[in-house]
Amino acid sequence: MNGIFMMFLAIIVLGGAYLTYGKWLERSWGIDPKAKTPAYELEDGVDYVPAKSGVVFGHQFASIAGAGPINGPIIAAMFGWVPVLLWILIGGIFFGAVQDFAAMYASVKNKGRSVGYVIELYIGKTGKKLFLLFVWLFSILVVAAFADIVAGTFNGFTAEGALNSANGSTATTSLIFIAAAVFLGLFNYYKKPSSFKMTAIALALLVGSIVLGLVFPLYISKSIWQYFVFIYVFIASVTPVWALLQPRDYLNSFLLVAMIGSAIIGVFVANPTMELPAYSGFVVNGSMMFPVLFVTIACGAVSGFHALVASGTSSKQIQNEKHILPISFGAMLLECLLAIIALIAVGALAKGGVMPQGTPPTIFAQGISGFLSTLGIPANISFAVITLSVSAFALTSLDSVARVGRLAFQELFQDDAVEAGQASASYKLLTNKHFATAATLLLSYLLSIAGYQNIWPLFGSANQLLSALALIALAVFLKKTHRKGFTLWVPMVVMLTVTLTALYQTIAKILNKLLVTGGFVIYSDGLQLVFAVLLVILGVMVAFSGFKKILEKEPAVKSQPMVATAKK
Repeated sequence: MNGIFMMFLAIIVLGGAYLTYGKWLERSWGIDPKAKTPAYELEDGVDYVPAKSGVVFGHQFASIAGAGPINGPIIAAMFGWVPVLLWILIGGIFFGAVQDFAAMYASVKNKGRSVGYVIELYIGKTGKKLFLLFVWLFSILVVAAFADIVAGTFNGFTAEGALNSANGSTATTSLIFIAAAVFLGLFNYYKKPSSFKMTAIALALLVGSIVLGLVFPLYISKSIWQYFVFIYVFIASVTPVWALLQPRDYLNSFLLVAMIGSAIIGVFVANPTMELPAYSGFVVNGSMMFPVLFVTIACGAVSGFHALVASGTSSKQIQNEKHILPISFGAMLLECLLAIIALIAVGALAKGGVMPQGTPPTIFAQGISGFLSTLGIPANISFAVITLSVSAFALTSLDSVARVGRLAFQELFQDDAVEAGQASASYKLLTNKHFATAATLLLSYLLSIAGYQNIWPLFGSANQLLSALALIALAVFLKKTHRKGFTLWVPMVVMLTVTLTALYQTIAKILNKLLVTGGFVIYSDGLQLVFAVLLVILGVMVAFSGFKKILEKEPAVKSQPMVATAKK
């Protein structure tokens, strides 16, 4: 198959899904454009901050995409391009986009609260505590994996010790990018410029950052960059969203949309041929297509992390309910398109059906820069800009997931019955945002030492199990509020089956290393084993509680309540 046909097919299928299935869901569940959203009702200048739909879309898309839709399809392509393409399209439309829309919709209808709150409201406090603990452990895995990826894209030296100018330029540009975002955030917050002026300034800052990065590359080792990434993430997770998260995502949206747009143009001009086999077999390199394919592609088709972003940060910025569908459902379908671009890139670089060498971000950047070279764009410049885009994805995900992990940790110990003046010292410590962030990042750093390659299988499994739990909770919400929730039933059962199987295989592999083959490392394998076992236990307990609520009979009601009373 050639790249043009695959791209054309993806655009038609994904665009059609938005206009038909997405609009049908919107009509079925109900949208009230006149309702006062949580961003206005609970505006606090920190987390609840109304933002233009374009800004929230940029935040949602950049946060959920991360490195997932690039890493996942490229790694999973070992099974052949047909299984990957089918799962991206089917999973993205009927699993991922539905979940993201439901999560944001449920959150906006419940004062911008997270999926954890929805669980407490409709399932019970015990279910909420278990889910929050799961989310916190999952957030640690995401930060560990993505921090390692970002540090790798900033690494100024090759494996042989030579200078890496592309990575050096990416590092410089990213630093300037962060400073530019802070300036843009302060300018927007205090001056309230028009959309035109805001866009013009953002584009000028973006172009300036890229030019300075290309001219003044930084050559610093990966280990040093890891320290910087964790310091930055700590600051980003406790800073008001208007000061860094919103303006950074606004800047990112231009960069990322431009990258995808130029990649699509490059594919249509270069028309690359898929050099990978259509199907390589059910077992490849010792990995079985079920469940590995489904947990590896992760964000490119369905991701539990999306539900956390949609209900944890984006929902608190929505100005009008009519923006929910394009920001959630639309962003997920755009991510599917990015995943298919990554698939085309790896397929074009394969030689004789053999996967290309290198990390997925490098393969992606090489493939896209190769497409763009047909337009006369110098390969070194396009490679540096694409690498910057990948790092921007991952850094934005780090911003969001660190904040989500911090909020989950705080919410785990918070008690509405405790008054501010009567809180104990331990209670104040555990609910303090700085302590919660530090606890999350410390464990993330210890895991990141193992490298993202070792963390990715566990991250993928945990991510998809989180998706199953979110789908179960959202199905309960839809049932309790008398809305059609049958669209979530098949996805939640499939994802639960896939992820529990994958986690079982992960646990078995680590135990085999510990008991049989040797090579067990305490700080990496030991932590992964503990995480895997805890995730299985927590996942099963939350799923059991949710299924009980879904299957129980509802008493006859005369009205359709929007919000149920929380269980005591």
